[in-house]
Amino acid sequence: MIFRIVFFLFVLVPFMLVVIPLQALILWLKLPFWNVLPRLFHRLGCVFLGLRVNVIGTASHGRGTLLVSNHISWTDIIAIGSVAHVTFVAKREVRSWPFVGMMANLQRTIYVDRTRRSDAGRTAQAMGRHMSGGNAVLLFAEGQSDIGTHVLPFRSALIGAAQHAMLDAGASEVLIQPLTIAYTRLQGLAVSRNERSLIAWIKSRSIRQNIAEILTGPVKDVTVAFGTPMSLNQGADRKAVTRAAEAQVRAMLVTLNRGGQLPAQR
Repeated sequence: MIFRIVFFLFVLVPFMLVVIPLQALILWLKLPFWNVLPRLFHRLGCVFLGLRVNVIGTASHGRGTLLVSNHISWTDIIAIGSVAHVTFVAKREVRSWPFVGMMANLQRTIYVDRTRRSDAGRTAQAMGRHMSGGNAVLLFAEGQSDIGTHVLPFRSALIGAAQHAMLDAGASEVLIQPLTIAYTRLQGLAVSRNERSLIAWIKSRSIRQNIAEILTGPVKDVTVAFGTPMSLNQGADRKAVTRAAEAQVRAMLVTLNRGGQLPAQR
């Protein structure tokens, strides 16, 4: 805990005082390297939060890609952001959260109003525009977080909407890449089911309780595993592609939670 306090005061705070206005300027000028500083921030965030990130596979590069992932905790964003240049899709409420909303805006987060089905089209257009420039967007496809023992059904609506948005932007296909995040160890020991409350965002607890447990919790080993990208062209069945991505994520999560090894991804 003492290390985290010292690191926060003498490393993270000075870094943010310099980087926040600099990142705002980079976005205002629309410079192409806008994603460099956010990734560095996430790497420092991993040190501060005690996240030891292991990467399996490789993120797709140079083509518009929609990464679809399971979701366990808000620390997923820190872990994934430290190893891949991505823009996240988040619920609309995040934009109004103190500090968090500002940092999300600086990473060009795309917001979706889950209470309005009609908002999916606007969100998909934003995703399509971003991906049409060869960028990657990450969607937590379950639509909510879970404790990390299993994968909830993926929602195909935004995936299909993003497919049409990309085609409207002039692309011939969308790459869908499954991504699995798994928290496998606490203080070097395998995570038990009862200990997952120290990792996951538990909805029955207050925001303050969840944040306190994450900030003061033990060192966590987290694996970010990139699956095999799949093509989603104009004639592809978005529901079938969504199910295939979900199956990849589920299989990888089960293997990682059991301490197994994943085959090398191409």
